[in-house]
Amino acid sequence: MTSPIGLHRVIEPVGVLPQAAARLDASPAIGRDEVRIAVERLNLDAASFRQLATKHGGDGDAVRAEVLSIIAKRGKMHNPVTGSGGMLIGTVEEVGPDSPLGLKPGDRVATLVSLTLTPLAVTDGLAGWDGHGEQVPCSGHAILFGRSIAAVLPDDLDATLALAVLDVCGAPALTARVVAGYRDGAPNRSPAVESLGGDGLGGGPVRQSAPTRAGGPSVAVIGGAGKSGSLSLAAARLAGAARTVGVVPDEGEARRLRESGLADRVAVADARNPVALSAALGEPVDVTVVCVDVPGCEHGAILVTAPGGTVVFFSMATSFAAAALGAEGLAADVTMLIGNGYLPGHAEYALDLVRTVPAVRDLFAARLGTETGTPAGGGRGASGTAAD
Repeated sequence: MTSPIGLHRVIEPVGVLPQAAARLDASPAIGRDEVRIAVERLNLDAASFRQLATKHGGDGDAVRAEVLSIIAKRGKMHNPVTGSGGMLIGTVEEVGPDSPLGLKPGDRVATLVSLTLTPLAVTDGLAGWDGHGEQVPCSGHAILFGRSIAAVLPDDLDATLALAVLDVCGAPALTARVVAGYRDGAPNRSPAVESLGGDGLGGGPVRQSAPTRAGGPSVAVIGGAGKSGSLSLAAARLAGAARTVGVVPDEGEARRLRESGLADRVAVADARNPVALSAALGEPVDVTVVCVDVPGCEHGAILVTAPGGTVVFFSMATSFAAAALGAEGLAADVTMLIGNGYLPGHAEYALDLVRTVPAVRDLFAARLGTETGTPAGGGRGASGTAAD
């Protein structure tokens, strides 16, 4: 008998959920409420890829070998160091008769649940991947449970672009919710992002329903030129932020972000240095969104957030202990949120941002050029970035 949350796929230790499991059963035979996906491409979590690339000194062959080893040993892509995985795209091969996901064979989909809990098997040895980028072309299969989440890929966007956007689609959705809550006088309590239309997240064209920014909060996005960062800046502005600041680590990133116009101000600082970050921002902000894939950014994010403000952590490199104890040590009265990657309608919201905000799409295209060696800004695709 299958479990809608995948308990039957846990090999060890028994009694934990698939995300916490050391090993999953990735056999291709599906249960009545499961779906099997023919995998086309993985998108590794930025923190995971950075850790692997750093560990192996940029040796792509060694990175590829370790990814293969992790998948083979664990039955999923779950980096044991960072605890993170990523997501994938592929084509639905088989659907169990009791599956509630609304998918059918032949649908080309992106999974919206982490690879850390998705049974996965790779059959081509990752022969088409050089180990130098987050997007991993491959062949194999993956299993979705009854309570998994997947989105049918849109026809109007290139698949690599859609994958890169959907990988971080929770970030702009939660940013918009938090900003809208401040605008409405109830931080973090808004049941839906009203700037997106009558039905909340996923409703209507983004631009047509953008609210006035008068009286909204100030927002800083650390990693503002990256995937989740650029989307979060756009979401904050559309949800009514009165002022936006994009924080980047160097002048190259700063130039790209200034040219995009997504932030009212661009600050250059190492987010791991709390004092330098505070000096670069100057005045504290109401909302700080952390979208980088390096550890050690917790204290800086807390320090630059005004009393009564909110810090949203969208990095898999975030340390709960560092955040909690750092806030205590700074006597910081701030609300700290962990972005769990899911809000109702988050996928369509993020895709709409890319469709309707050219600056976001241009930044994604530039990232594609950086990671794949293709001309930056050309075509319709995009990929990830270290500043996720």
